Amino acid sequence: MKISQRVLNTQFSPIRKLVPYAERAKQEGKKVYLLNIGQPDIETPKAFFEGIKKYSSEVVYYSHSAGLLELREAFSDYYKLWDIDFDPQELIVTTGGSEAAIFALASVSDPGDEVMVIEPFYANYKGFAEMLNVKLCPVKSDPETGYAVPSIEEFEKAYTENVKAIIFSNPSNPTGAVYSYDEVKRIVDFAKEKDIFVISDEVYKEFTFDGTKHVSVMDFEDKDRFILIDSVSKRYSACGARIGVFATKNKKLLEQVMKFAQSRLSPPLMAQFGVLGLLKDLGKDYHQGVALEYQKRRDAAYEEIKKIEGAVCKKPHGSFYLSVKLPIDDSEEFIKWMLTDFDVNRETVMVSPLSGFYATPGAGKKEIRIAYVLNSEELRKACNILKEAVTVYNERKIKDK
Repeated sequence: MKISQRVLNTQFSPIRKLVPYAERAKQEGKKVYLLNIGQPDIETPKAFFEGIKKYSSEVVYYSHSAGLLELREAFSDYYKLWDIDFDPQELIVTTGGSEAAIFALASVSDPGDEVMVIEPFYANYKGFAEMLNVKLCPVKSDPETGYAVPSIEEFEKAYTENVKAIIFSNPSNPTGAVYSYDEVKRIVDFAKEKDIFVISDEVYKEFTFDGTKHVSVMDFEDKDRFILIDSVSKRYSACGARIGVFATKNKKLLEQVMKFAQSRLSPPLMAQFGVLGLLKDLGKDYHQGVALEYQKRRDAAYEEIKKIEGAVCKKPHGSFYLSVKLPIDDSEEFIKWMLTDFDVNRETVMVSPLSGFYATPGAGKKEIRIAYVLNSEELRKACNILKEAVTVYNERKIKDK
């Protein structure tokens, strides 16, 4: 018996693959500041649990494959608060944003096709593409520019006739970049010229800082070309709910994607009722308060990271991630070493190596992603430990030469 090449080709999550090292460090009595995963520590709003309590049936039944109509109506109303116009019939509730991304990629590309991606990108895009036998075609952004959208010339260099779509997240996971109107327009115009789909991952749209505004792909014309993917995981600190959204105005595409939705029967029923409670009871004020908290955390992490000599980091304006190029040789080796051989007063740090967020071989080897999901005081401690670790790691490397 042989294991498929598809699964062998799929990378382990760069966010989770080093968890065993962190677990071992904890077993040795060390405190590990976990900045590797986007799991907010903010309390899930009580409206989620109240929504579940309102469920009255004696049977946990299959919902409609597109999700509860009442929930789709609530999502439609929610998007209108952000000047995004979707009819409930243009939405499919998915099992997390991950399923929405898989539906999107699978519906616009066949095995052997290519999908362009701005790298570094959400690492699971790579896993989804491998699952579908689709190749990611990367367009590289740079830490020196704050990971801004690359020039049109870079898109042209990366494009091949096998490309069927382009996927990106805005605000960005993992960089925290928030794309301007002109940057999103650059992507849209390129897609129109090449006649390809645009898959816009807008999971973090509520979390923008310093007066920066999120620009949705739905702000542009030619809407049949666009697929919006979304999730409540980070927005409401409800990662385990596994409720996302696939949205498009392309009726032909939507009709076909319903085949995927029917194949997996329905999204989780109880979580749908919980999210219905969130959407009914919480408005923009809730997100504004949470965004202010993340901005404080961003400031704390950024201020400390800037003290690392040789680090390259532009202040991010969205999501709750910060990517930084460190003066080290190999971020994955560095992170392992921090967990196995380094501590400050029995405390150490776990972050994510950014190499797993690239499709280009060898790219991102000196970069890391920090998820600022801890309170500001703990973030400052963790970043100071990281600063000390860089110094000790490089001194050790010099001695070993």
